[in-house]
Amino acid sequence: MNATSNPQTAAEQARKTAAEQARKNYRDVTTPDTSVPEAVRAMAEKAVDQSCEVYDRSKDALDASVATLERTFDAAGQGAVAFNRKIIDIAQRNVNSGFDLAKSLAGAKNLSEMVELQAAYWQKLLGALKSQAEEVRALSTKMAAAAGEPLKEQVKRGVDELRKAN
Repeated sequence: MNATSNPQTAAEQARKTAAEQARKNYRDVTTPDTSVPEAVRAMAEKAVDQSCEVYDRSKDALDASVATLERTFDAAGQGAVAFNRKIIDIAQRNVNSGFDLAKSLAGAKNLSEMVELQAAYWQKLLGALKSQAEEVRALSTKMAAAAGEPLKEQVKRGVDELRKAN
């Protein structure tokens, strides 16, 4: 009798085949296929590329903002220096004017001349104060415009970039 007609041999062969299949199935379950599908890999690469582009744009925008703030603070600092110098100049002119009055009063021959000198001084001082206030106002306006110019330019660039993007 051959092996296929012998029931005992056939049962033994079936057991071996079942055992081999069980071992193979166990290996397949315990060591899963860990390869990443091409579509998933492509999607991940695209996501990384897009993230890098967004980062680069954000970094460029941050760098531009920092540069704008630096220029703004620089202009404000220069404006503050000019403003302080103007105030000191005005104060020196007023002090000198006061000393001139004192010299004139010291040289006055009578009370009437002293009153005239003081009246002329106050009239001159009030006119000077008006022009000094105008100087300070003009400088303040110029200083504010200069300090705001970098911000204005940055906003204009941002609006232009948005228009280009749309």
